[in-house]
Amino acid sequence: MKVALFIPCYIDQFYPNVGIATLQLLEKLGCEVSFPLEQTCCGQPMANSGFASLSKGCDKNFVKNFAGFDYIVAPSGSCVLHVKEHLQDETHPAEAKKIRESVYELTEFLIDILQVKELTARFPYKVGLHNSCHGQRGLGLSSMSERMLPSFSKPEQLLNMVKDIQVCKPKRNDECCGFGGTFCVFEEAVSVKMGKDRIAEHEANEVEYITGGDTSCLMHLEGILKRQGSKAKTIHIAEILNSVL
Repeated sequence: MKVALFIPCYIDQFYPNVGIATLQLLEKLGCEVSFPLEQTCCGQPMANSGFASLSKGCDKNFVKNFAGFDYIVAPSGSCVLHVKEHLQDETHPAEAKKIRESVYELTEFLIDILQVKELTARFPYKVGLHNSCHGQRGLGLSSMSERMLPSFSKPEQLLNMVKDIQVCKPKRNDECCGFGGTFCVFEEAVSVKMGKDRIAEHEANEVEYITGGDTSCLMHLEGILKRQGSKAKTIHIAEILNSVL
């Protein structure tokens, strides 16, 4: 199985350990992983800001780097959803279509494609799970609605395979943290208030870590935690699933 590792901008620039953990985890699970060196941004920030026409260069570069792989895996639900829904290349439409169909968020890939049933990871801490909007509502990684029974969560399934972990969920398990890409810049006050509400529910569970599948959301929460002087930390789910403490 030839797997290409797609590392989004936030991880590349601010959280490289998440990319390393993703690579190591995939290799542990038997994947032959390649990392296209000329990959860049998927174009999501431009598209979300109303400048989708300016992201054509990103699209062409993405197709150039990721065509020909069986699967493309990224530890970011938001970037994966953008590629699935918006990647286009007028010069290579068939390749773009194949990429849209073969790109997966990490937990989605582990559950749906590799069908992981057990892990060797150990993480002896109390951990709060944050469900990011793109993963939850866009990719269908989890469902907490009482109208959709049985409820399910691919990230939670994987976390429950980790030894000695205690997974806690906030009371309002499906709510946005307030990051929302450029929303946190243009609507700073609303964004921060939403983030504080998320953190308050996690702190009510006395968690030591907050985890999730998007570093952008975790960075937003991390900033609030630090400003509040909280002892709780953020950690990407890939780092937990790859941990050998």
